[in-house]
Amino acid sequence: MSGPDDVIGTGTAVRGTDTVGFVRDLRTHGDRTAVLAADGTALDYRELADRVDDVADRLGPERRLVLVAAGAGVDPLVTYLGAVRGGHPVLLSSPAPDRLAALTAAYDPDVVAAPQGSGWDLSPRRPGSAHELHPELALLLTTSGSTGSPKLVRLPASAVQANAESIADYLDVRETDRAPAMLPLHYCYGLSVLHSNLLRGAALVLPGTPVTEPAFWDTARAYGVTSLHGVPHTFDQLDALGWPPLPSLRYVTQAGGRLDPERVRTVARRGRAEGWRLFVMYGQTEATARMAYLPPDLAESRPEAIGVPIPGGDFELAPADGAGPGLGELIYRGPNVMFGYAREPADLARGREVEALATGDLARRGPDGLYELAGRLSRFVKLFGVRIDLDDVERTLAARGVTALATGDDSRLLLGVVGADAGPVAADTAVRLGLPPDAVHGVALDALPYTDTGKVDRPAVQRLAGHTGDQGDGSVRAAFARVFGLADVPGDATFRDLGGDSLRYVQMSTALTEILGDPPADWPGRTVAELEGAARRRRKVRPVETPVLLRAVGIVLVLVAHVGPVAVLGGAHLLLALAGWSFARFTPATGVVSRRLLGTALRIAVPTVLWLSWRAAVEDDVGLHNLLLANVVVDPELTGYWFVESLLQILLVLAAVFALPPVRRAERRVPFGFAAGALVAGLLMRPWAGPVNGFTVGPFAPQQVFWIFTLGWLAQRADTPGRRLAVLGLLPFVVPGGFSDPTRTAVLVLGVALILGVDRMLLPHALAKLTALVAGASLTIYLTHYAVLAALHAHLPGPVVVLACLVVGVGAWLACRLALRAREWFVGSGASQPLTGRRRQGTP
Repeated sequence: MSGPDDVIGTGTAVRGTDTVGFVRDLRTHGDRTAVLAADGTALDYRELADRVDDVADRLGPERRLVLVAAGAGVDPLVTYLGAVRGGHPVLLSSPAPDRLAALTAAYDPDVVAAPQGSGWDLSPRRPGSAHELHPELALLLTTSGSTGSPKLVRLPASAVQANAESIADYLDVRETDRAPAMLPLHYCYGLSVLHSNLLRGAALVLPGTPVTEPAFWDTARAYGVTSLHGVPHTFDQLDALGWPPLPSLRYVTQAGGRLDPERVRTVARRGRAEGWRLFVMYGQTEATARMAYLPPDLAESRPEAIGVPIPGGDFELAPADGAGPGLGELIYRGPNVMFGYAREPADLARGREVEALATGDLARRGPDGLYELAGRLSRFVKLFGVRIDLDDVERTLAARGVTALATGDDSRLLLGVVGADAGPVAADTAVRLGLPPDAVHGVALDALPYTDTGKVDRPAVQRLAGHTGDQGDGSVRAAFARVFGLADVPGDATFRDLGGDSLRYVQMSTALTEILGDPPADWPGRTVAELEGAARRRRKVRPVETPVLLRAVGIVLVLVAHVGPVAVLGGAHLLLALAGWSFARFTPATGVVSRRLLGTALRIAVPTVLWLSWRAAVEDDVGLHNLLLANVVVDPELTGYWFVESLLQILLVLAAVFALPPVRRAERRVPFGFAAGALVAGLLMRPWAGPVNGFTVGPFAPQQVFWIFTLGWLAQRADTPGRRLAVLGLLPFVVPGGFSDPTRTAVLVLGVALILGVDRMLLPHALAKLTALVAGASLTIYLTHYAVLAALHAHLPGPVVVLACLVVGVGAWLACRLALRAREWFVGSGASQPLTGRRRQGTP
């Protein structure tokens, strides 16, 4: 480490300044291990304290503003602690050159510590300081944790100390713990992991690789890591990896954004089974990271809550304009609250300006004393008199199976839509909100964009919508240049060669996902040229979720079976398994589950009855008894619409069963076990055929096919590799007994196996769009194809008839959608009936 030769210090704080206690007391932990790095570097607390004092000496006796590029190595860590030890205010930055340059230009630091070549450089920019610095000021963090924005959070030493003490308290951090540095140190969450562990004399492990790399887990197991820490995207990565075993794990923390309650419950169950605890946490940089946590024993029963205030903190709810009953803006008080913001160097002399932190979050306090978030005050826009909750828009779309980000202002609503056609989603949202069609704009995303701290990057949607920002030309090389802040990237460079680390991994992974659709698992070791070649090969394809593809395949198989001459049976049974999978994915086991099921049944029954009514009026092969959708009882030989009839009856029975609170609670506690029990019940009913008729010979009767529905249900609940393998192993034993025809068996086994093993498949763009269209129209294709068969089967070849069935069914589906949108638009323009908006009287 190079540094100034003309500066002499004492390794103690500058006189008259406030210091951070746990940094001052590092030496008291003696020879306990303090830092362990993947390269073999190991420091005990005495050695760490010696290095920290050396940096304090180098910085000298006069307080200075020190800018530190907070990378993932030992040098940035020691430099940061040394500056704090010496009483110097530290401005932490991402190591990206453009961010360092922006903060340097905005705040004119006295000293800059950053990587230089393969080493580390601590360089003074002047002999003393150009700034007046408040004596208690210790730390400056960017508000987003990811940009070079000149707006900083000013934190006193007392706030840093109080936050570390509080976190160490409720997490029960022990001196025997070993915490991995999984998050950037310039991000308050990553910094709080460091602080709370140093306070207790625990060790920090520097793995040097992101969590997605096998080397991370090798290091974690070798050093006996006892905790994991992540933002929501980290948990996506852990799920994709299957949660590699870590025998020493004691607890897992989550912060940095809302984790879906079902995900919280699932992770908490995993922890209970494997012997570790999950802490869901809530905070902001303005509170030195942390304000609330959810006690681990409540994670399964109250996963939607942020929990209780941290030790030493307190909440109150302040009135908020337009908030619903029981809602208010969440106000936090505690010793870890910031001094205030800094927007220019002169602000660094200012003292405390904030006593109570207005979080900007709408919240409620439950009867059990737990706090729940209901949205952000800033996450509302007002369009045409309708106040729209952007978070609720995202939740509503998610409930319909659409992954999207909602943003915008009072002029338009922007939707970034992942893996689907953004145009129809935007148009449908406009109708549901009662807005003009041109008020909602859709932007297609290949994947959710993330910042380098792992948070969802909603401003990226605005940049893409306006074709602004630094998105470059969309090439692999341009993505590398943006992430690493380089003017030029050689074709033979790799992510590792360029110094890639966990700070840049999420950014680079997201960028490559947007370009490649599905980047190779070993992309960090592939050259830029190789990845560019992959981009050229993949440019003509797009990912399609496997259930969507199978839905399209299933309805085509139905047509082929009915048209002949080759009958490939099992398409409708595959659709029934997919219906069970969709039920498990999109229907939460809450008080609204029965309403959801009845709503789904209604959306199937209404078009079916309308279509059959028309058919009964103009044709002889359909009678009024078909309208009852219960031919299994009324006329068991008329099996033409058995799939719709049996599915409706299954949904109605489940709606009645899930109306019972004990049933819902049981499903929430053990979703996989509950689904397995439902499958057993279905298998027990399978032999109960009843009288021999068209339905029971099929087999088409509800009691005979319920097991197929539950098989799809169980496949969706198989949320670990072990469970997926268990369900896969069941297929050869469970499926053949349900059919006498081997083709049906093969179709169902293969379909469920694909659901279990393949999340999505890459298809050419045109075929992907066609697949989505056919899958979306599967119900209308099923209903209308008998009419097409009656008209054309005797006159045209089979393949032409199948194509005609698809065209008519898709056309009918599109016509229904247009009619529904027109109706809802006219209704919405006369009287506001938005699903997630609220028109306020007295406002234009």
